[in-house]
Amino acid sequence: MPETLSVVLITLNEAANLPRTLASVRWAAEIVVVDSGSTDATLEIAAGAGARVFAEPWKGFAAQKNSAISHATGDWVLSLDADEEVSPELAREIQALLAGEPDFTAYRIPRLNHFLGRPLRHGGYWPDRKLRLFRRGAARFLDRPVHETMQSDGPDGWLRGPLIHHCYPTLDDYIEHMNRYSTLAAQALVASGRARWARLSWPWLVWNALLNPAATFLYNYIFRLGFLDGRAGLLQHINHSFYIHWKYLKAWEFARRNLRS
Repeated sequence: MPETLSVVLITLNEAANLPRTLASVRWAAEIVVVDSGSTDATLEIAAGAGARVFAEPWKGFAAQKNSAISHATGDWVLSLDADEEVSPELAREIQALLAGEPDFTAYRIPRLNHFLGRPLRHGGYWPDRKLRLFRRGAARFLDRPVHETMQSDGPDGWLRGPLIHHCYPTLDDYIEHMNRYSTLAAQALVASGRARWARLSWPWLVWNALLNPAATFLYNYIFRLGFLDGRAGLLQHINHSFYIHWKYLKAWEFARRNLRS
């Protein structure tokens, strides 16, 4: 008898993305949506697709996703972001896997990121494997304030079908994302002690806020062939360098505030 699958995701005002995501997993036995206060049509869309919907206050990315996992009742869990889409190839691969005897209790899935509607296949953005499919109870998200990652109890297998990530359809979306995530990342740097020299050291600031972003751009755009992704690749790598600049500049600012307080 095939193993059952629960698809879980968290939402906040995802009406623009949710129909595409839910349509790609309509074959799953269960869909769980944990919402943190949407004011658009997110809840109606989720309910209309037959999802089990839970309204919970925001607890942070990792905690919120782990909460969604805790509501799942299937034998296996597929954790998605609301702007991700399961490709037909991946859907067939998962169904075939669960119809047999899986060799692993968790699987990493290659993720194809899109920037301004264009796929990024170079510059370190592909295959971008993420641990997302696992036997219920065999994995969970680590408690980190930003760039949350999942950890499993044992060795992981790899799937081939891609997860499509419609991450930044417009520059406004990406700039808003960079601003929010660079603040969280800077706060994490200060809290971890990795920015302890930022309060007094100009060399620290020059390297991390200026030379590090430039070196990252050259490495990803030139040596990792990011230029093969055309204009979308150029804009993505320029903006990613700005993200690094903002992260360390904000860490410097937060560290100096702590020194004065």
